Amino acid sequence: MSRSPSLPDRPQLELDPEMPPAERLDALQQHYCRILEVNEQLDDQLQSAQSQQGALREDVEQLQRENETLKTSAQYIATVEEVIDDQVVIKQHGNNQEVLTDLSPRLQEQIDAGDRVSISDSFTVQTVLSSETDSRAQAMEVTQRPSVTYEDIGGLNEEILEVRETVEEPLLDPDQFDAVGIDPPSGVLLHGPPGTGKTMLAKAVANQTEATFIKMAGSELVQKFIGEGARLVRDLFELAAEREPAVLFIDEIDAIAAKRTDSKTSGDAEVQRTMMQLLSEMDGFDDRGEISIIAATNRFDMLDRAILRPGRFDRLIEVPKPDQEGRKRIIEIHASEMDLSDDIEYDELATMTEGFSGAQLSSLVTEAGMFAVRDERTTVRAEDFEAAYDKLDDEEDTTVRTATFY
Repeated sequence: MSRSPSLPDRPQLELDPEMPPAERLDALQQHYCRILEVNEQLDDQLQSAQSQQGALREDVEQLQRENETLKTSAQYIATVEEVIDDQVVIKQHGNNQEVLTDLSPRLQEQIDAGDRVSISDSFTVQTVLSSETDSRAQAMEVTQRPSVTYEDIGGLNEEILEVRETVEEPLLDPDQFDAVGIDPPSGVLLHGPPGTGKTMLAKAVANQTEATFIKMAGSELVQKFIGEGARLVRDLFELAAEREPAVLFIDEIDAIAAKRTDSKTSGDAEVQRTMMQLLSEMDGFDDRGEISIIAATNRFDMLDRAILRPGRFDRLIEVPKPDQEGRKRIIEIHASEMDLSDDIEYDELATMTEGFSGAQLSSLVTEAGMFAVRDERTTVRAEDFEAAYDKLDDEEDTTVRTATFY
C-alpha cells in the first residue's frame, strides 16, 4: 500500500516593526503567493486522495459482492413438467428427480410447461431461464462460405442440376411450386463411391445460396449418454427453424441411419433413439418450414428403409465415378493454374485414368506437380503425369493387398 503524501510546510510570516512600508508590502505579497502555492498543493493532494478513495470503495464493493456470492448456495437447473394452479412439477437435470413445489406469485404468470428454471436446495423455483440450445449445434452453423462453386465440379452436370432443383429453387423461387400445385422436394440424399464429389456439391450449395448453412457429420450425433444424441438433433432443427431459410447437410449419415437390428447393447439402442428423433424431425407432425436437407453417404446399402422413403428424402441422387468426358473436365479444372508443356493431352490422361474418382484425379494432378518441383521445374510435363499415375496405381495395389491380408 502506498504511503500518503506529506503535507507541505505551513507558510510563516515575521515582520520587523521598524520595516519600511514598501518592504512590508513586498513581504506580505510574497507571503500571499506562498499561501496560494501551498493551497494548490493541498488541493491536488485532496483530489488525489478522493480518487484513491473512489477506487478503494469500488474494490471494497467488488470484494463484498464476491463474498456474498461465495456465501450464496449454488442453484440447480430443472425443467417444468406441469403447472398446477400455484404449484409446478419440476424435473431436475442430471438425476431426473421429479418434485411438486409451490410457485411464487411473481412467477405464476411467467412459467409454462417446458420452461427451464433454476431451483434452490429446497426445490423452490428462483428464476425462469432462457430456452436452451446446445452449443454444439450452434458451432455447426457455417458462417464463412466455402470457396467451391459449381464450376469447380466436373463430370456431374446432371447431378448438379438435380441438387439445384431440389435445394436452391424452393428457397429462391417458392412461388413457382405453388403455381404448379406441388410441394417442393424436402431433401436430397447423395450416394456413391468415396471421392466422387458428394461433399463438394454440398459446399457449392453453401457458396451459392443465401440461406443459413448448417453442417454436421453423422458421427457427431452419436453421443455417450442416453438422450444426448436425440437432444442434439432436436436442437439442430430448432436452430435451423430460427435461422430459416436454412440448409442442413449431414455427411456420412450411415453413422446414425443404418438398418435397425435386434441388438440389445446400450450403444446400438442410443444410435437407434437418435435415428428415431431424426426421422421425426425430418417428417414429423409439425411443418418443417423452409428447411432443406442434404445428406451424403458412400454406404447406401447400409441405410434403413425408413429414412429413404419420400417425404424425408424425395430425391436419391447417385454420384458415380466420372466417365471419359468427366475425367477430362476434372483434370482441366485442377490443372487450370499449372504451367503445362505442349505434349500434354487431356484426352489421353482421361483414358489412362479410367476408373479413377474425382479425388484420385485431384491427387494425380498434385503428384504430377510434385514431380516437377522435385526436378526444380515450374513446367509440368507428360512424363510427370505418367510418374504420378504409376505412384497412385502402386499405392492402390498396396491398399488392396493390405485389406486382403487383414
